[in-house]
Amino acid sequence: MTGIKRLVLDVLKPHQPTILEMAKSIAALKHVTGVNLSLIEVDTQTESIKITVEGVNIDFDELQRVIEDMGAVIHSIDEVAAGMKLVEEGETLQDR
Repeated sequence: MTGIKRLVLDVLKPHQPTILEMAKSIAALKHVTGVNLSLIEVDTQTESIKITVEGVNIDFDELQRVIEDMGAVIHSIDEVAAGMKLVEEGETLQDR
């Protein structure tokens, strides 16, 4: 399959539901094999989180719907990996 295998999202969410509840909801999606949520910043009413999702042929629309149903919004898609295998980002001279 050549579908989406990894997505890294910058997401803004309210304090409730917790990242535990959000992780369980995302992990339950059909084509998701793993998910990682990292807390980046906390404000008085919101939390900025990074969501990394891996799977086979991830359905972005379904993923977005779950995130938005929990009161969160996707600020940006920071990484996408697709194709027959996952390709890790290579280091360049500018990265040093």
